[in-house]
Amino acid sequence: MLSYLKGDLIEVIDNIPNRIILILEVNCIGYEIQISSRFLQNLVKNKQEKIQVFTHIQIKDENPILYGFATDAERELFRQLINVNGIGARLAIALIETLGLEELVQAIINGNIYILSKTPGVGRKTAERIILELKTKLYQWKQRLGRTLSSSMVISSLEVLEDLEVTLLALGYTNEEISQAISTLNKDNRISKNNTSEEWIREAIIWLNEQ
Repeated sequence: MLSYLKGDLIEVIDNIPNRIILILEVNCIGYEIQISSRFLQNLVKNKQEKIQVFTHIQIKDENPILYGFATDAERELFRQLINVNGIGARLAIALIETLGLEELVQAIINGNIYILSKTPGVGRKTAERIILELKTKLYQWKQRLGRTLSSSMVISSLEVLEDLEVTLLALGYTNEEISQAISTLNKDNRISKNNTSEEWIREAIIWLNEQ
C-alpha cells in the first residue's frame, strides 16, 4: 500500500514508553511513524532533515500503525520476523534494534541462540523458534540480494562467549560495549576462527581501550 515516504523530518517524540514516533511531513500531510532507536541515532548522526522512510502498515485493534525503516531490506526482515509464531511487531523491532540487520540475519542463519537471546524478551525457546522458521528463508533471501555471507557470528563455542562476557562485565564494561566488541571481533577472520577464550578476551580489551 505504502512502499515508502519521502519528506521533511518535523519532530521526534521519544517520551512514550517503548515507542519512538517520527513525524514526517509529505506534501503538507504529517505522518506518525514508529521507528527504532537505531534508526533515530542514524538520523541524528547524519543531521538529516529530508529523509526517505520505508514503511509497513499494521492494523491493531482496528487502528493502523505505521512502522518505518531505514532500508527496504530492514523492512523485509521485520516482515519475516512478525510472521514467526509468537513474534509481534514490538519484539521484531527490538531484535533489529539490538543486533542490527546484518548481525541479526547472520545469527539466525548460523543458529546462534546466544546472540539472539541478547535481545530483551527473547529467551531460548523463542530464539529456537525464530531459527527453525527463518534459517532457510533468510539464507535464500540473502543470496537473492546478492549479499556475500560474511564470516561474522561463526563462533562455535558458547563457552568462549560466556567467558568473554563474564570477564568484561567484571572489568566494568557495559553490555552494550561488550556486544559491540563481539560484533567487531567476529568480523575479523583471524579472531573469529579462534576458539580460545584468552585470545578473545585479550583482543576485546585491546579494541575497547582504543574506543
